[in-house]
Amino acid sequence: MGFVGFDLDMTLIDSRPAIMAAFAELARETGTRIDLTAVDGRLGIKLEDEVAFWFPAGEQAAAVAGYRRHYVRLAAENTTALPGAAQALAAVRAAGERVAVITAKHPISVGPSMRAAGLTADELFTHVHGPEKAAVLRTLAATAYVGDSPPDMAAAVAAGVRAVGVSTGSFGAEALYEAGADVVLDALTGFPSWYSALATA
Repeated sequence: MGFVGFDLDMTLIDSRPAIMAAFAELARETGTRIDLTAVDGRLGIKLEDEVAFWFPAGEQAAAVAGYRRHYVRLAAENTTALPGAAQALAAVRAAGERVAVITAKHPISVGPSMRAAGLTADELFTHVHGPEKAAVLRTLAATAYVGDSPPDMAAAVAAGVRAVGVSTGSFGAEALYEAGADVVLDALTGFPSWYSALATA
């Protein structure tokens, strides 16, 4: 039984409202100016890397903890499944494969997000990004990885699996193709038909 890997933020779930709200709360709480437009343009990187743009080294650990505290509280009411997400996971399972969610998100943030979206994974790998995702995909012998960012596509390429981009995040089709995407979908609503064609090819 094989695996299809999926990124989480802006691939399966619309986490943008919760992320922006949590950073806004962190900025208010700490008195630090955080440019939410810049944060939005980098969605998908590790929280620790984003926080490093706004806080000096000695304050970053506390800022990460503060963000997570706000995010866990806000995720339940600010997270939804993106269009086609549930159907995409169902298509994988109906074909006899398993769903692996492979995300840069921290474990404490993943649970509330997925529960709010009503989604489940057969295997869950958290706090991994870029080359770390490629290592997971190789271990799973996955057939494809679905994501919304260039690092997601690069991870799929490095792992030797099909790179499926969705332009539901901060990056358009051109950026995803440049990073190595084999196909870019406007949304996961197009995934079941693409996957069905792949399975019968």
